[in-house]
Amino acid sequence: MIVDAIKNAELYYPLSPRIKQAFDWLAKTDVEALTPGRHDIDGDNLFVNVMDVELKPRQEAALEVHNRYIDIQVMRGCDEEYGWSERQDCHSPREEFNTERDVQFFLDVPQTHFTLNERQFAIFFPEDAHAPCRKSANSDTAHKLVFKVKL
Repeated sequence: MIVDAIKNAELYYPLSPRIKQAFDWLAKTDVEALTPGRHDIDGDNLFVNVMDVELKPRQEAALEVHNRYIDIQVMRGCDEEYGWSERQDCHSPREEFNTERDVQFFLDVPQTHFTLNERQFAIFFPEDAHAPCRKSANSDTAHKLVFKVKL
């Protein structure tokens, strides 16, 4: 997992050309004009889900993992709390892995918690179990971008 300020995004470009492509797209796009839903950048290789979601109490937000995609989560004008655990430490699956949706949820309690604001981003790799959509001290709803970066 990586958590950093958007102004530092270029530090992570060497991890994947698609990560650079995502941040380049973000820099030149009027995100306020985007409608909720999927927006293709490079087909299934790189796309972004624009989301407006009701945030959940900490205990209701489940840890999730992905196999085929890296998530880059970027806030739009609000705060959101996250939980995080090492995937290898998740032992209580809520369901089987859904290969079509590339997701599996767990009942395990996150090992740590943090809050993202609009000037920050988080990158979650397949090794990272993350629990998004949690209420923060300042927000009950989240307006965010979730980039899906194919491995």
